[in-house]
Amino acid sequence: MKWDVFSLENKKVGSIELDDSVFGHAVRADILARAVNWQLAKRRAGTHKTKTRGEVRGSTRKIMRQKGSGRARKGSARVSQMRGGGVSFGPLVRSHAHKLPKKVRRLALKSALSAKREEGKLVVLDAIKLKKPKTGELAKKLGKLGWQSALVIGGAEIDANFARAAANIVGLNVLPCQGANVYDILRSDTLVLTKDAVEKLVERLK
Repeated sequence: MKWDVFSLENKKVGSIELDDSVFGHAVRADILARAVNWQLAKRRAGTHKTKTRGEVRGSTRKIMRQKGSGRARKGSARVSQMRGGGVSFGPLVRSHAHKLPKKVRRLALKSALSAKREEGKLVVLDAIKLKKPKTGELAKKLGKLGWQSALVIGGAEIDANFARAAANIVGLNVLPCQGANVYDILRSDTLVLTKDAVEKLVERLK
C-alpha cells in the first residue's frame, strides 16, 4: 500500500510502499497482550522478600507448657500466627521472566504496526536529522506536526543531534530500529518511522 512521506517541517516529500505482510496484518489483541505481559515480566526486579520463621529474630524456647493451662498449644514465638513471627508462603526473591516463542513475538510486532496504520496514527518521515542539538527548535517542529505522545523509530543509528534535542521533550521517545517493541509502540499515541526504519522492519519481520 502507498503511504505518504513527510519531512520534519511537515511537508510532503513523496510516498513509500508499505509491505502488506507487515503493515497490513490482522490485529490480534490476544497476541499483543501476551507480548506486553512478557515484556513487563522481564522488567520486574523480583526483589520482594519477607522473612520466614527461620529468619526472624527470637528464641526457639517453648513459650508455655504443653498441657494443663487450658489454652492452645504454643511452641516457638517465631511462628506465623504470633506477633512478630515469620510469614508463611510470603514472596521470595525470584525472576518473573517467562518464555515467549519467536513466532509469537514477530506476530505481535506485526499486529502493533498494523494497528497504528489502521488507526491512522502511523507517520513516515524521510529522515530525522538536525544541524544543532537544540530542543527549542525541535519542539517548534513537533508543534507543527501536532504530536503529543510519539515514538520515533529511526534506522540502525540515531542522529546524535536529534537524540540530544529529543531527550528533554516530554512524551517523545526515540529508538533505533532494532529496539522496536510492542509495549513502546502501543503506549505511544503516534508511531513515527523513518524510511530506513520501514525497510529494516520489513527485512526483520517478513
